[in-house]
Formats: sequence, structure tokens, C-alpha cells
Amino acid sequence: MFAAVARHGSIRAAAESLHVTGPAVSQHIRKLEQEAGCKLLEPDGRGIRLTHAGRILSASAQQMDAVATHAMKDLAALSTLVAGPLRVGAVASVLRALVPQALLALTERYPRLLPELQDGEATDMLPALHTGELDAVVMESWTHSPSRIPPAVRTHPLAHEHALLAVSDRHPLAHLQEVPLNSLRGQVWTSCPAGSNAHQALVQLLRSVGLPHPTIRYCVADYTTQLQLVAAGLTVALIPQMAAPQDHPGVRLLRCRPSVTRTLSVATTWHTETPAVHAFVAEMIRTAHDRIPQADNADMSGGGC
Repeated sequence: MFAAVARHGSIRAAAESLHVTGPAVSQHIRKLEQEAGCKLLEPDGRGIRLTHAGRILSASAQQMDAVATHAMKDLAALSTLVAGPLRVGAVASVLRALVPQALLALTERYPRLLPELQDGEATDMLPALHTGELDAVVMESWTHSPSRIPPAVRTHPLAHEHALLAVSDRHPLAHLQEVPLNSLRGQVWTSCPAGSNAHQALVQLLRSVGLPHPTIRYCVADYTTQLQLVAAGLTVALIPQMAAPQDHPGVRLLRCRPSVTRTLSVATTWHTETPAVHAFVAEMIRTAHDRIPQADNADMSGGGC
């Protein structure tokens, strides 16, 4: 519990991460302080901070926590039991389209499995594989702007899909079936926030076709909101097929020339590959196999999406 408090910086956040109450954490910290013979936490405004002794103990506590976590994973691997915590990180668009179905199938098959889920960017979540905070990361990598994979991380491919240009049905290009990307000079774009894989991929894509200074005026992480902005006639967007709904009034989806694609995969490391992780990867592959053909067979005629 002290390791969790040191990691999260507050008793409440530590309690939430451990699924216990705040008073329970406080009680354990007081007991630890009695055993250590010194104060480990001190007030800091409305919150708390580590004392000098607390900072010293924090490094050892984090190591002890990591060793205990690895020991639990070794025991799980030894018994081939699919049970216990499964901590998954995922980029939002893949999370929405694939992860819920996979986790539902797993929890029905393995009732003792306890999945936890968070969304974010792969660049932020991949380091958590090394620290043991995450067991698997569901990520994207755009073909023209590949994601950097840290050493010791391996990826399990799930799918390869196209991205489409989303424009308002009142847009001058809306009648086309395919749009040359170098013809989009002067367009106002919506994209995921700066620093995200999708934002970086869009900027690099437009630079590669001779548009070095794209105007990205609307930065929102959710593709559904991006499509609302497109339908209002405010902007255009690049939308992965998996994130494109079957029906969105006021929006037309157009093929891009050159084509734009991304690869979806699950990233793991050798020390996180427990039976639960192997089961998750296998279920994600099955779910993607069932889901992606629908995207591949989607109407590409330029009609409303």
C-alpha cells in the first residue's frame, strides 16, 4: 500500500488503484510508520507528500512490489491458470471497437479473470509494460508513420485497415469517390490532440504529399466528435474504417490517393506473458478477425457513412 501511495501521490488515488477504502490505506501506513520508527508521510496543503524517510523507503517499496508481482505471474504461468489481474491499455478507437467483446468472451470463459482497462496513447503506455503496471497494450501504427517499439517489446498483429477522408455532404469534394491528398491545400482539419500517434501521422502524411503546414484547428480525441464537426461543415478528418460508424448523417467517406493504412496489434513483453495475457492476445485476434471483414467490405463508393 505504501508503494501505491508513493506511486500515485495520494491516499485516495492509491486506494482506488488497489480497490480498497482510503481509511484502510491510512491504517496500513500508520502501522508501517510504527514498524519503521519514523514518519513516512506529511501534510502538504490538502494532500500529502513523502518525507525524506518516505522517499528513501519508496524505492525499495517499488522494487518489492515489482518482485511480488513477478512472483505471482511466475506462479500463474507455472499452473497455466487464466485468473487474477489482467491490466490492459488501449488506444481509444481500438478499445471501443474490439476490446469490450474480447474481454466479455474471456470473463465468461474464465470467471476468475479480473481485467482492468485504461485508454491512452501507445507512446505513454508502452513503458508501463516494463514497470509491470500494464500486462498488454493494444496499439496502432500508421504505415507512413510507424510507432517506435521499445526493445524487449514484441507485437502480435491483429489487423490492417484503411483510413478514409471524411467530409461534409455539402463539401465541394463530396461528389468524388477518391480524393488526391495533394488537392486538400487550404482545408481545415480535425484530429486527435497534438502528441498522439494519429495527430503525428496526419501531419507527416500531409507533408509527404506537399502540404507542410496543415491547419489543424479542432483537436479532439474521439472520432465520433470529429465526425460531428465534419457534419457541421467546419472541418475535414481522416477516420480509420474501424472508427467509422455505419451511418452518420451529413458525412461522406472518400477513398484517399495514395491510400492511407494503419496496423493494429497487441504489445507485450516476455515477463508479462502469463496465461491470462496469452488468452487475451488470442481472443483479440479472434475478435479482430470477426470485426475487420466488416470494415473491409464497407461501402467505399463515397456515400454517406
